[in-house]
Order: sequence, then C-alpha cells, then structure tokens
Amino acid sequence: MTDSGCAVLFDLDGVLIDSRRAMRQAILDVARAALGEQVDESRLPAGLDHLPHHEHLARLGVTDEETVFGAAWEDALATWGASPFPGAAGLLRDLAASGTAIGVVTMQPASRVARLVPAELSAHFGVVVGWGDAAPKPSGEGILLALDRLGVPPGRACFVGDSPSDVAAAAAAGVPSIGALWGYTGPALGNCGPTALAGALSDLPGLVGSLLGPA
Repeated sequence: MTDSGCAVLFDLDGVLIDSRRAMRQAILDVARAALGEQVDESRLPAGLDHLPHHEHLARLGVTDEETVFGAAWEDALATWGASPFPGAAGLLRDLAASGTAIGVVTMQPASRVARLVPAELSAHFGVVVGWGDAAPKPSGEGILLALDRLGVPPGRACFVGDSPSDVAAAAAAGVPSIGALWGYTGPALGNCGPTALAGALSDLPGLVGSLLGPA
C-alpha cells in the first residue's frame, strides 16, 4: 500500500506517449515483411488510432501471433520510436512524490513498455498490465489485476484513458475514469460517459484530488 493509499492507472498510447506515427509506420512495415508485398497508407482506415494494432494487421491479412505480438512488431516500433507527451514525466514524478501508486494498463505487450518507454516515465510504473496478462479492454480485468498487484482497492483508484474501451473498462472495474482529450479520440470521448474529462495532462492532479481526495 502506498502512503496515500490511492492509485492512478494510465493507458499508454495516446495518454502518456504519442505513438500515432510510430504505430502507423510499424503496421505498414510488419505487413510488408509478412506479406512480401508493398502495403501503403491507402490501405489503412481513417479510424486506425482507435483500434489495437493487431486488428489492423488482421485486416491486412497478417494474423500469425508471433509476428503480430513478437519481436518483429517490437522491432518495427523501436525503429520509429515514440515520444512522451509534454508534461508526462513531471506529472508522474509529482504523483509518485505524493505517495500515489502509478500503473499502466495497455493493449500492448508489457515487454514493449520495458523496451520502448523512456526511463523518465517507466521508472515510476509500479505495475504494467499488458496484452496477454488479462482479458483486453473493454474488460475491466486488467485494471483489477493492476490494482491487486499494487494493493490498492478500486474505490481508491482512477483510470486515465483516451478511448471508448478505456472508459468502458474503468466502468466494468468499478473505477472512475478520466478521459484524456489530448489523445486519439479527442472531444468525442465525452460522449462515452467518462467520470471526468481532462483537457491537458496538467489538469490531472486536480481531477485526481477531486475524485479520490487529497493524498
């Protein structure tokens, strides 16, 4: 249990790191190598950012699990890289300093977080629940697993996400959700019924305090 007895869980892509370009390019690279043919961006749908990468690779005809989730995928992502959103490192540092537990629940394999997320962010992660660790969002299993590993009850936690599945997963886990409007869904996320909406990372401390009380 942390000093404050509370936890903030985050989705990764579109919330803490900006991986939009890296995801698109990695999908194309993996598809080209797996299919042995040219695959350009015209074959990627407009809603790419709202769905996990494996669904898009399946639509392109790439379904082998080792290719989709293994070294080929992680190497492709590493080639293009991803950057923390401005203010992410400072936010996590301040939350950790207050005694708040921090975790990540993502649709990506946990190994990707270890390899690709800058240490300025990952050093503050008390737990990472990724693809294969629990039923994927919109199930609430990943959130509950993360909280169990942190020793924090659902009533003392909140989840920050940028997609409808994030909001649904938080509801399924009985945890209040904060919708990240800077993420990939944008203002439309407000239609999904999050507990609160944040326009910027700097809004989160105040919202967390209002939902969970002071540290």
